[in-house]
Amino acid sequence: MTIQEAPVARRDRLSRARVLQAAMALADDGGIESLTMRRLGEELGVGPMALYRHVANKDDLIDAMVDVVFGEIGVPSFNGDWKSAMRDRAIGVRHALLRHRWAIGIMESRANPGPANLQHHDAVIGCLRAGGFDIAMAAHAYSVLDSYIYGFAATQKNLPFTAEDAGEKAETMLQPFAAGAYPYLTEMLADHIMQPGYDYGDEFELGLDLILDGLDERIRRAR
Repeated sequence: MTIQEAPVARRDRLSRARVLQAAMALADDGGIESLTMRRLGEELGVGPMALYRHVANKDDLIDAMVDVVFGEIGVPSFNGDWKSAMRDRAIGVRHALLRHRWAIGIMESRANPGPANLQHHDAVIGCLRAGGFDIAMAAHAYSVLDSYIYGFAATQKNLPFTAEDAGEKAETMLQPFAAGAYPYLTEMLADHIMQPGYDYGDEFELGLDLILDGLDERIRRAR
């Protein structure tokens, strides 16, 4: 093989699946802002133009990446208990967002959603409808659940502390202020957040259950 033939051989080994895999690895490591067509080409050992045989443009690439995430989440199935289905689905979405933090904030932003994206949304609505929600109430439930799931993920992503250093960071934040200036905040920090084993992520399922219980009560009253 000559030097001139090598780039062609590398391009021939490219596929859309390989491009997506490399793009997701870059985004997982450095965030969506680190993903450029030039950087992706370098990662795959080709020039940027070779990528356009497999993706139309960067928007097409991100649409496909989001679809991969929805594929990882899968679709909820209704087994007679909509609450369990929605609970499992919410936890599945959160776990996917912990693996792919770059996807937080863009999961519902795609103007050209892929089949996994559409199938997921259709299945969620189907579970709610099968569980006794009318169209309007299914829309309300979907909205409040996704607002909570994505909002929690964004909050956790942007917290100025981790589970390991929560106590130390909390103490540092209050140091400049007079003792007793913020008594209720200090109480929560001292008696809850600064306790051994605290992890903000543990708050997720409790909040989720509060929402599901509220929706359940609303549906029961409507009946």
